[in-house]
Amino acid sequence: MGTQGSRLHTSSQDPEEPVETTCASGKHGCECRKRKRTAHCDCDSEPDEEDALLDTPRRKKLKSTSKYIYQTLFLNGENSDIRICALGQEWNLHKVYLCQSGYFSSMFSGSWKESNMMVIPLEIPDQNIDTEALQVVFGSLYRDDVLIKPSRVVSILAVACMLQLDGLIQHIYGLDSVMKKCLEWLLNNLMTHQNVDLMLDVIELLIQSSDLFVMQVEMDVYTALKKWMFLQFNPSWDGPIKQLLADADAWLCKRRTEMGEEEPFLKAEDGAPFTPVFRQVRLQYIINDLASARILERDNILPPDWLTSVYKSQWFAMLRTEHDNDNGPQDANKEEFESSSMRCGRKLTKDGDYCWLFKRNTLSQPCGGAVSMQPRRHLAYRLRLASFDNSGKLVCSRSTGYQLLTLEKDQEYVVMNLDSRLLSFPLYVCCNFQYTSPHMDRCPDSPEPESSARSVS
Repeated sequence: MGTQGSRLHTSSQDPEEPVETTCASGKHGCECRKRKRTAHCDCDSEPDEEDALLDTPRRKKLKSTSKYIYQTLFLNGENSDIRICALGQEWNLHKVYLCQSGYFSSMFSGSWKESNMMVIPLEIPDQNIDTEALQVVFGSLYRDDVLIKPSRVVSILAVACMLQLDGLIQHIYGLDSVMKKCLEWLLNNLMTHQNVDLMLDVIELLIQSSDLFVMQVEMDVYTALKKWMFLQFNPSWDGPIKQLLADADAWLCKRRTEMGEEEPFLKAEDGAPFTPVFRQVRLQYIINDLASARILERDNILPPDWLTSVYKSQWFAMLRTEHDNDNGPQDANKEEFESSSMRCGRKLTKDGDYCWLFKRNTLSQPCGGAVSMQPRRHLAYRLRLASFDNSGKLVCSRSTGYQLLTLEKDQEYVVMNLDSRLLSFPLYVCCNFQYTSPHMDRCPDSPEPESSARSVS
């Protein structure tokens, strides 16, 4: 049969298409199917077993080795040499396959008592793990590929982590749907749920996004980065979360004192890798507060030329606003809005009926800073509301989308009005603003739109 299989494999003729040829023998006058055997057809010979096999229609597709192994060894449990018990269910498995797992490989190769046991009770420390996830992960050890439903990602990932299956973990994190969900979770929870440990490139991606839920103002983004950076240098820190900022400040102060460093931290050799991350902080919305500006100077993390350029840019923005008729963004420039809008937010802990509105304060209320006396001011904004469960999963959300708004002096405009019966608390509110024009070459005589809010797709 081995020789026959080789012949069939090398034949150039489609096995489903019989080709008839006339045999030269007059004795039988038979017709034979053309087969790649020899140059002639020996019709005098009696049909043997090989002939019968070759004349049998070959329509049934044989199972691949992987499918055969999965069905026979995993699903049927044939020749099992170990039984795994967990969550009230049993699996008849094989040590040779289980050893692909770092967890079981260590168990079977060491001096653990389980190395000689035929039945192993498996303790499940993670509540995300269920029997369906265990079935998928155990089965993945017996096949080349595995199909993972998006709704099962968390539980399957929990099993893969527990059993130390690095290949499966990398496969899960490589799925587009998983990457999208992970990024969405991090954008929502980086500042609403503290103590998230992330890599440099991930933090950079999050901080630069306008979808980041910022609590309270941009200065808090800088503060969160400072605490995160402290943890990178002090991974064994295990204090209360309320003490983290104070310990980070003390660490920076001690470093400056002991090392006598006058240069900014990001200019030092060990600080340089953090430069791309701090570049994403929107400093223009920090330096307009005196206390925050003094903290930036004290920390000496950022190079002075960063701050100098921001001070200059903000000064000219103010001059353009008051003297060059720059009344704010009037054109749909969503890309500019995403990259440079002001980010701020608030946490609402109590039930209540809430209304969000914009009011342009000019003459009716005292203001701490300068007030624009232009007849009209334009701004772009987006308001988002969200609530999360204890795991940080989004429960409900609302968004105004990207909007353009024109306000006259002391004019009010209601952005969103919600009934608390439709909301879940605590409720997180995040708003993005852009109130200066992103264009340097605007024409001061351009016509102004009517006072209204416009949605921009």
